[in-house]
Formats: sequence, C-alpha cells, structure tokens
Amino acid sequence: MVASEATPFSKTGGLADVMGALPAALAARGEEVAVVVPRYRNAPLDGARCVQERMPLWIGPGRYAADIHALERKGVTYYLVDAPEFFDRDGLYSSGGVDYWDNFTRFAALCHAGLGVARRLFRPDIIHCHDWQAALLPVYLKQYFANDPTFTGVKTVFTIHNMGYQGIFSKDRLWWLGLPEWLFREDLLEFYGNINLLKGGIVYADYVTTVSPTYAREIQTPEHGFGLDGLLRARSGHLRGILNGVDYHDWNPERDHYIAANYSASDLRGKEQCKMELLGTMGLPADRPEVPVIGIVSRLAAQKGFDLIAPVAYDLVNWDIKVAVLGSGEQQYERLFRALADARPDKFGVYIGFNNRLAHKIEAGADMFLMPSHYEPCGLNQMYSLRYGTLPIVHATGGLDDTIDESTGFKFRSYSSDAMLGALREALTVYAVDRERWKKMQVEAMGRDYSWESSAAAYSDLYRMVAG
Repeated sequence: MVASEATPFSKTGGLADVMGALPAALAARGEEVAVVVPRYRNAPLDGARCVQERMPLWIGPGRYAADIHALERKGVTYYLVDAPEFFDRDGLYSSGGVDYWDNFTRFAALCHAGLGVARRLFRPDIIHCHDWQAALLPVYLKQYFANDPTFTGVKTVFTIHNMGYQGIFSKDRLWWLGLPEWLFREDLLEFYGNINLLKGGIVYADYVTTVSPTYAREIQTPEHGFGLDGLLRARSGHLRGILNGVDYHDWNPERDHYIAANYSASDLRGKEQCKMELLGTMGLPADRPEVPVIGIVSRLAAQKGFDLIAPVAYDLVNWDIKVAVLGSGEQQYERLFRALADARPDKFGVYIGFNNRLAHKIEAGADMFLMPSHYEPCGLNQMYSLRYGTLPIVHATGGLDDTIDESTGFKFRSYSSDAMLGALREALTVYAVDRERWKKMQVEAMGRDYSWESSAAAYSDLYRMVAG
C-alpha cells in the first residue's frame, strides 16, 4: 500500500486511521502487507532500520534520493520514505493554512519511492494506492514500467477517500512530473485546463474503490462527482464501495478508560453516570437528568451540515434539550457556537478545538448524536455512536446511509434544515414517550459490528479477483 499518512507516524485525518488499521486487519488474515508512507518531521522511528540508502527518485528534470527505513507493526512492514527536501516540514500538506507549492512533486516522490520499494524490497501482487497523493503511481507504472519484468502481473487498486480533494495543478506541472504532454487529454489527466492527479489514478488503476457502497453510487452523479462523475460511470464495472471499519479496541464502552463508568448492551446503567460527568465537563446544569443531550463531534464546516444547523440554531434554544459540541473549522461556525454558549450556557456546552478524551466522553454521555453531513464518504463517529448506545441522527448519504437504519437511529433524506429538524423531533419524541423502544434501539445499535475484520475480508476477496 502507498499513502500520504498513517498512524502512528503521521495524521491529519481519517486516512491515517485507515492506514493504521486496515493493513493490520489484512495481516491478521494471513496476507503479507507492506505500507509505504513519507517520513515527516518528528515521525517516530523507534525500532526502525535503514534498509535502503539513497534510493534514486527521478522526477521530471530532478534527480533526488531517499533513505528507506523499515519497521514492523502488528504484522505489517512499514517503509518510511526519508527525503528531507520533500517531507521535513512543519505540516504534512500545508503551513499556516497555505498548501505547499510543490505538493505535486512531493507526492510524485512518494509514488516513485513506492515503485522503488516494490522493485527492491517487497515484491507485491497488488499495489493499493490511496487518494490523490498516491494517484500517480498507477500512471507511472503503466507509462514507464509496463515492460519491466519486475512488475509483470502486478495490478493496482486505487481508493478514493474523498472526492472533494483531487490534486489539481497547472498544465506545466506535467513536465515537472516527468510525464509526456500527450497525457494532457480529456480522457486522461486533463481537467478544465489543468491536470488532475486523482483523475489519473481513476483512469490508470486496474480497479477503483471508495469507502462505502452508497458513496460509490453517489460519486457517479453530478452532485457528488466533483466533475469526474462521467469518468466514474465509465469505470463503474471496475468500481466498488467497501465500508471502512472501526477500531473497537479504542472505541468500546465496556473498557473505555476515558469515561466515568463502563457499560454494555446488557447493563446500560453506567451510561447515566457518563451523562452526568459530561454535563459537568461541559458546564451544563445536571438538575434535570431526563433532558436529552445531543452530541456533536465534527469539523465545523458546511460539508458537515453546519449550513443546515446555522439558520435554526437559535430556534433550538427553545427546545428542551442540551447540546454538547466539540470541534473546530470555519470561523463563521466557531463564532456561532461560541455565541450560543455565551447566550445560553444552560443549553449549549461548546469546546472549540479537538480533545480526544472529550470526544470519548461525548460519545458515552450523550443520548443522541447529530451528524447532518451534506456528503460523507464513510464517516466514523456514527459507528462510534452505535457502539456507545448514542443513537445517531444523520443525513442519509454515503456511509451514514449504509450504517444507520430505522432500528438503530434516525435519518432524513432531503438536505434541508426542515428535514433535519423533523428527524430531531422524531428522535426526541421516541426518547420522551417510548423509552422501551429507545432502549431496544440502543441494544440493537450496540450489537452492530463494523469492525475492520469484515472490511479486510472484502479487500482480500477484491485483491484475488483483480490479481486473477
């Protein structure tokens, strides 16, 4: 596998979690797995050994080299690409909110390193590439190594984690990437006058996956395809959605050490203690424990549905609810929630930023979890919420639609504030007047299994099909 980040070495988002968990789940099934990732500044290298010094990286007019460090983790060999001119920087992709100007060459270097590792250190049957940062690998493989006996029979799988990030650069970067100008065609890398690296991965990979079955269908539509829906429809015979998994070692109320009391589907009494602790942590009054608490843990952005919440936020002040919010993001939404907390500290508890301990406390202590994303390729928090008996209220899109049904949560299909409020009212009504049904839904939710084992099994089957 080749990706731009992986826990515990680097992380900006969910891709890192996938690259920390999926390879281990595949290895547990008996697959031989290696992962190639950059060695960013301060990446932990305890126990690593240098297995290749000065591996050449030929990128367009440039001649570079990288040391390759290897270490074993959970049955997986991780190869860290040590090329300081590309990866020894303050951030992974940007600094001060500004993308690095040379991201196209930085991740071309990663792709070349992935091919170098495959030639010299690890002979794969499948090279599985993730997101636009690794999308050039299938392009380079078919352009420059098609006749290399090392790669005879080697196939590529390309996974799209979010269509909103495509790696779009100006046409003149083709030369910098060492790619011929004839690739600048509408059916290859050209995209509205620029080059699109994600598109290259979709065109050249032997098979394309994304992170939920519903998202695989959605990205073939103009609404969710971000300009590539036609290409994805053309490749629909080689496109599949495989749901991401959840690490139940970290997210399990039966042994979670961040929460006030552990609990299970057969004994939910500890959840009430978690609710009381959450109210105290968020500075919310605990004098009426029967009042439902709605949890939100999210990036505060329009894509996450906050454009639905904003117009009706002050209406919620009049509802008999409490809201616990953890997140950061677009300033307009940060300001909104700060203002709500200032105006009604008895109703809104808000923490701007991220705090992993608090995220666990919200999952355990809230009664329901609001996740109204405009689109959500897979989503993790709704699956955490299921395991914690915190019933999700979600927009029926992507992985949210795949993982939540009427027996485990509440969904709305029209993307509107009114539809969202309708789902909220339904959840609050069941909570208030039909506690037997509510508890039955909690037990059903907590029994759902979205572990990485089932995802790994699906990928193993796919690899064998692609390899032939």
